Amino acid sequence: MPFTIATWNINSVRLRMPLVEQFLERYSPDVLCLQETKCADDQFPAAAFRKAGYEHMAIHGQKGYHGVATIARRPLKLVEKREFCGMGDSRHISVSVDAGAGRSVLLHNFYVPAGGDEPDPAINPKFRHKLDFLAEMHALRAEENGNSGTILVGDLNIAPLETDVWSHKQLLRVVSHTPVETEGLERLRREGGWVDLMREKIPPEEKIFTWWSYRAKDWALSDRGRRLDHIWSSPNLSPSLDRIEVLREARGWERPSDHVPVIAGFDFG
Repeated sequence: MPFTIATWNINSVRLRMPLVEQFLERYSPDVLCLQETKCADDQFPAAAFRKAGYEHMAIHGQKGYHGVATIARRPLKLVEKREFCGMGDSRHISVSVDAGAGRSVLLHNFYVPAGGDEPDPAINPKFRHKLDFLAEMHALRAEENGNSGTILVGDLNIAPLETDVWSHKQLLRVVSHTPVETEGLERLRREGGWVDLMREKIPPEEKIFTWWSYRAKDWALSDRGRRLDHIWSSPNLSPSLDRIEVLREARGWERPSDHVPVIAGFDFG
């Protein structure tokens, strides 16, 4: 049975709802995980999602900042809205979803702090916050039990591999690709038992980008991207991974997010 999950930092869901509707009509994922929704729960455009056929929603938002939401065509059960670092930010939500063929999935949706511009926690509290947030994420494990498994998606704001950035050498002291971040994220992934599904289908030797800065005059020509968006799973789900799609073309849509959607397709037949 096919089952698809998409993750997308939408950078204001109300502003970009026309793009979301376009995406849902064209790609029809079973579950869509959004980050940086930037609206309180009572302002979330739930009616538009229902009209698009997505009746089931789990929302963790706040006014003007951050925010995550998981929307689905099949029933969801809210598991947790976890607060990290005692900051009161809306950066995580987890749900349980029936993936079909007797499979149950615990799905984590994350928006990790960006970390500011200076990669020094002693002088940059935003970077300190990011490192503390990652440290707390170590408590999450890729739980699996028979036909149940775990998937973690979201904007993790770190490009861990050399091929996850346009220039490894030039970005070594740029937040999102510094060694303390990349090594920390990979250690978190390994120790938690997670599988990097994007790199299961796209070899580590190949470049993958999911984000291109608004600052570039011609993002496509310069192509100075980074892979900040990720999809991980417990080991028992990875053999069922059928495809990964990075929708690069979405960066060129009208009034786009600086991130593009990533889709993971599974075959649980």
